[in-house]
Amino acid sequence: MFAATFAYGLALWLGLYLICRDPRSPRLLFAGLGLVAYALALACDFSITFSPTGFEPFLERLRWPLLLSPALLWSGVLIHLLPERTILRGHLSRPWPFVAALVFVLLLTASFFTELFSTPGTTLALAAAVLVLMLSLACFVWWSLRGARGRKIVVALGVVALLFALSALIVLFPFEILPRPWALAALGADVLAFGFVVAYFDAFDEGESLLPDMLRSFDAAFFSALVFGGQVGLVILFATGPSAPMLLLLLATVTTAVAVATFADTLGAALDKLALGRASAVIRTRSDLRATSRALPRRDPGLDPSNLGEEEFTRLTRRALSNFGNLPRLSASPLVNLAVVSARLEARSAPDAPLERAAELKTLLAESIARLKPRTDAPFGTSDEWRHYNALHFPYVVGLKPYSSRLRTKPGDPASRQALEWFRVDVPERTLHNWQNAATKLVARDILSRNESSAP
Repeated sequence: MFAATFAYGLALWLGLYLICRDPRSPRLLFAGLGLVAYALALACDFSITFSPTGFEPFLERLRWPLLLSPALLWSGVLIHLLPERTILRGHLSRPWPFVAALVFVLLLTASFFTELFSTPGTTLALAAAVLVLMLSLACFVWWSLRGARGRKIVVALGVVALLFALSALIVLFPFEILPRPWALAALGADVLAFGFVVAYFDAFDEGESLLPDMLRSFDAAFFSALVFGGQVGLVILFATGPSAPMLLLLLATVTTAVAVATFADTLGAALDKLALGRASAVIRTRSDLRATSRALPRRDPGLDPSNLGEEEFTRLTRRALSNFGNLPRLSASPLVNLAVVSARLEARSAPDAPLERAAELKTLLAESIARLKPRTDAPFGTSDEWRHYNALHFPYVVGLKPYSSRLRTKPGDPASRQALEWFRVDVPERTLHNWQNAATKLVARDILSRNESSAP
């Protein structure tokens, strides 16, 4: 029981860690939800033994949809691993969350209101269909990626997906090929391996370091669960013995401890708003400091971006632009290690602090974007010579979100209002994306040339 509880806590922590790492990233969200679903399926599986009479069928019916959910959710991960230039990614990524939610609801409905999962052949057919979809997407992603390192990562994901498929079929197969604890352990190893590979890919894509941040999160979750869950475990071991109420208390305690430790910064921000609601400046300062401390373990100080190839440097520049308005996230960018950033800090006698480097990088990016502007006094134009400047200046520097349905108020200055209307009426979203890619290459080349002139 305690080994199963540890496996449950480990899967739950990794799932919540992926979600917490960047809630805006769909691939991390889907991967994390898949791990959480597996953790819940594991909890259902070993709770059946201690559940009260009559409660076993409920747990049994809930377990099957949860066991199939990781493969279903990870198909969304593979979709978001496709290159941004792939048209299929745009067509699949938007409806996929709704499709996945609908399929999960159908699986729950079929499990609770029909005898579908009581028929071994039907269960295997459903599992095979979901897993074949996942493996097919893995093959297509591998074919679509052009970078050698990217292909290696997708190969790793494909191997893990294949192992997951085999382990899931062993668990779902009506005959005991392996003892059930061993089969669930094999499935859990594959689930955790997939989560680690996805986390590594995200860190590589963002140009960040993974292990320091992951180990810190694991240590906090592990010791928190050990301190609070261990007390319940000792009571079970020396006093009450295993029973349904005590097992439920143990799982609830471990879940709460892991969730609180993993989302400590989010909970801290909520508490600040609750306790310091009127002190908006204090809340903002504390939020920046908290976000900076969270981003620091992700920074790789040994990476010199000037030694990277042009394509890799351009990719990191694009990531930095996407965090243009977020200094704490920008402080984790490898571009803060550039010699030109150090030289500018030294020129104005600024301290070599993470936020200072992030602010200097932000200024450097803004200056390179301003160099794309045509030599005219007009603040805005729609001719071809304006497209690169417009594609970066208004979405990133000004902060316009022209295609967002949440935008209710128009910008204050006339140029931004004209740009917003022009984007919405005359520029398709895909076209803007292509312009931003081309403009980012120009900005990356400009920063590299300025960095070379600043290097000692």
